[in-house]
Amino acid sequence: MEGQSEIDRFGELFEGSFMGRLRDEGSGGSDNQFDGASGDDDQDDAVDEEAEVLTRKRKKYHRHSPYQIQELEAFFKECPHPDEKQRLELSRRLGLESKQIKFWFQNRRTQMKTQMERHENIMLRDDNNRLRNENDAMRSKLADPICSNCGGTAVFNGTGMVSYGENLLRVENARLKDEVARVRALTDKFLGKQLPTAFLPSSPPRSNRGSEFSPQRHVPNVSIAASAAVPMGMSSLDGMSNASPATPYARTAAAMARNQLSAEKSAYIDVAIASMNELIKMAEPNSRLWLRTLDGAKEVLNHEEFSQLFTPRAGVRRGDLMTEASRETGIVPINSLAVVEILMDVNRWAETFPCIIARSSTIEVISSGIRGNRNGALQVMHAEFQVLTPLVPLRQVRFLRFCKQHGEGMWAVVDVSIGMIEDGSDPRGFANCRRLPSGCVLQDMPNGCSKVTWIEHSEYDETAVHPLYHSFLSSGMGFSAQRWMASLQRHCECLLTFISSTSSNEDSSGMNASGRRNMLKLAQRMTDNFCSGICASPLHDWEILHLGNMSGDVRVTTRKNAGRPGEPPGIVLSAATSIWMPIAHGTVFNFVRNEQLRSEWDILSHGGPMQEIVHVAKGQRRDKCVSLLRANALSATDTSMVILQETWTDASGSLIAYAPVDITLIESVISGGDPNSVALLPSGFALLPDSPSHIDGLKNPDGSLIGTADSSGCLMTIGFQILVSSTPAAKLTAESVETVHNLLSRTIQRIKTALRLP
Repeated sequence: MEGQSEIDRFGELFEGSFMGRLRDEGSGGSDNQFDGASGDDDQDDAVDEEAEVLTRKRKKYHRHSPYQIQELEAFFKECPHPDEKQRLELSRRLGLESKQIKFWFQNRRTQMKTQMERHENIMLRDDNNRLRNENDAMRSKLADPICSNCGGTAVFNGTGMVSYGENLLRVENARLKDEVARVRALTDKFLGKQLPTAFLPSSPPRSNRGSEFSPQRHVPNVSIAASAAVPMGMSSLDGMSNASPATPYARTAAAMARNQLSAEKSAYIDVAIASMNELIKMAEPNSRLWLRTLDGAKEVLNHEEFSQLFTPRAGVRRGDLMTEASRETGIVPINSLAVVEILMDVNRWAETFPCIIARSSTIEVISSGIRGNRNGALQVMHAEFQVLTPLVPLRQVRFLRFCKQHGEGMWAVVDVSIGMIEDGSDPRGFANCRRLPSGCVLQDMPNGCSKVTWIEHSEYDETAVHPLYHSFLSSGMGFSAQRWMASLQRHCECLLTFISSTSSNEDSSGMNASGRRNMLKLAQRMTDNFCSGICASPLHDWEILHLGNMSGDVRVTTRKNAGRPGEPPGIVLSAATSIWMPIAHGTVFNFVRNEQLRSEWDILSHGGPMQEIVHVAKGQRRDKCVSLLRANALSATDTSMVILQETWTDASGSLIAYAPVDITLIESVISGGDPNSVALLPSGFALLPDSPSHIDGLKNPDGSLIGTADSSGCLMTIGFQILVSSTPAAKLTAESVETVHNLLSRTIQRIKTALRLP
């Protein structure tokens, strides 16, 4: 030790102190000694005292009991963010400090968020790897394309193969759709509810009957304009989210448009869900929202109960608008899913309700449904609703249609208007109207039929409505649920009748299935044309004539046809009017459709009885049919013409539409020819049930006083179409207008005389 330097001695002392501290902290104060450590007792005592001081300074760790953790977890499920009062209550009940409660909830929320982010990152990483592999595979195939015909190298000539850019768009579109599905799946799993259907890709607009139009007097749909700038098959949001505008201004505009579209769709979803809830409550049986009339024939809305249960959104309803509401329950001979398919297809919907829907189109499909069915389908639609009279303007409505499945065999479809009712008059004469939550609830029955509860609820401006129809509309009869239900039942009954008759080659009409189908198509086109002439629908380009020498209750319209198939070329003139008659609509219907009495009012009968030569049934009753009538050969001067006629009647009203046609063309149609080759100029009657009590003192267009009869009455609309010139460029003459006006007056007078009415 004598030759050892001071530095070496200091190193030995430091090593002994350091190793002693490691011994006390690492081995918990055991008696084991490290080899080579210093044996100085004073140094060991100093190290032990220092370790004891450090141990006292160290904060004691508190572990919650299983009971405390269980209670905290249970409260966390109910309220992840407790307030100060709730934390104090928990601390008192569990014996913990308020800060301990606060820190536990913070840590628990952080842990939940971390778990969700970790799971989502794993799924995103898997999706990213899969998409990268798919893109690599597609790029490798595009780099060396192979012709499917010869097996050689393909050439991109613009006709046979698609471009690389188009393939990139398709790949990107598929990726975006997959991302939507992934986000929906994550939402379903972590939030316990389905993602709103607004995030599903949109479909391009569709129009009914080959006619596509933009709704008037409404704010333009932003998504339609945006979708025109993106490739086919990509939704508006998808297209703008992946575009790369060249300038900062363009990028800002695209971002603003994208935000506007997202907000608009989110608002649509909120409105659709709220409307669906309102519809379900209004459809509940024995609900206090509905009151039975004294005769028990129909249900009317209890407005006081409705206002207490449903609070209207601010700025939606105006005090100067009239309200109409009705509910009807019935049975249709098809299942609920089949009815849903009819309602969600705009073309089939219009064909099912031809006397109610003048024109319809789908503006935008926000969602086509979930997992391949109509559950969750949401559409923006536009329609024009009509009452078959020139005295009630068409109702033009832009609305949402939302479909939802509420259980096994139970569906609901709701309509609700979107956008405000504008002030001022419309140049086409459309009445202001807003469709409040309306629609139907469907329930399957064991026999294959379905129970339908239909609800109609709307508000409208009656200033453009003739006084003859004021009470008729306000009572809910004009656009009533009864009319919709009756039309749906007629359509389903016609389908079943036609299907059952096709089991044999021929039925009582003597025609095969192809001939009957052609007759029904021809009659449907005739009825549509008749209804458009009565209501002056813009679908057929009718132009209203304003004549000073004619009664305001008689509307005369005209149109020029220079090549429209199924209609005669030239100038067509249509005249229609409506009157009230003190007799039940069934009595008038039976008189008008009686072939033996037709000569008393119809000039086409040539003064003698008519004979039914063909009868195609559209239901179980004989008065629901399409038929061909021929005048008595002894009194007829022209045996080459027959009359095509369609008739139906039910509690909501009656219809008789007819048109003279060439017998040679009809024989061709029955034999399987094209029904569109037959030119039609339809005329007829539309009859609606009514009561004289609410129209006492009013006058008909001919000046006669109405409302004095004690029995039930009806509103009769009569319309005629004539060809005034075979040249479209010809000018309309006053004599032609006077001719069709006189035809209306004489026919009404003949019917009144035959029925012995004043």
